[in-house]
Formats: sequence, structure tokens, C-alpha cells
Amino acid sequence: MGKFGLFGKFNVKESERDTLAAILLEAAEAMKSLEEYEIYLVNISDEEPNSVFVYEVWSNENSHPLFLTLDSTQILIESAKPIIAGMERISTLKPSGGKPILTNSIDNVISIKN
Repeated sequence: MGKFGLFGKFNVKESERDTLAAILLEAAEAMKSLEEYEIYLVNISDEEPNSVFVYEVWSNENSHPLFLTLDSTQILIESAKPIIAGMERISTLKPSGGKPILTNSIDNVISIKN
């Protein structure tokens, strides 16, 4: 089984985009200890002020549903529900490779090199 990717869109209630982005970034932080988690990018667009886009890559397709069952994930989902107006799976992807995104975090640099 190969890598598994998702590209999704969350529509939020008026002026709640930054709140949801912060919740999703908190989820990304909670995932750092999961080996199966490879990429979780939270994106916003000036053209869609009430949307948050997420691009995810997992080591395999079975990893993503397991993440959703974690207690920490369930807490974040409950905090996000009141501000989410809808969700859309834009695409399911089969990642083939490319250059990873680096941040200023030394943890990210170390994990990418390993």
C-alpha cells in the first residue's frame, strides 16, 4: 500500500477562518508523534475568506481514520464543530514524491532528514 493524500476544504462561519486555522494547526502539532503522519498543511486564501484548505499525506490509507479516533483529535473536532459550515473533499491523492516543505523548526528538519 502506498502513501495516501487528501486535499480538503472547510467552509467556516463568517469571520471564523483564523479560529479554525488555529485549531487545525493545533491538530498538526498533536500529530507530530505519529510515524504515519507525513504532511499536514493548513492553508488560507485571500479569495475565499471563509474557507480553510488542508493538504495531508499519510504513510498509508489506514492511518488517517486511526488519527480521527485519538482522544486529542476528538477534543479538537468538538471545538471546531460550532464554527464549521461545511466540508468538501476536493481530491484523494496518491503522492509520488517531491520536495518537502521546511519550517524554521529544528524538529521538522531532523524528521525530514531521518
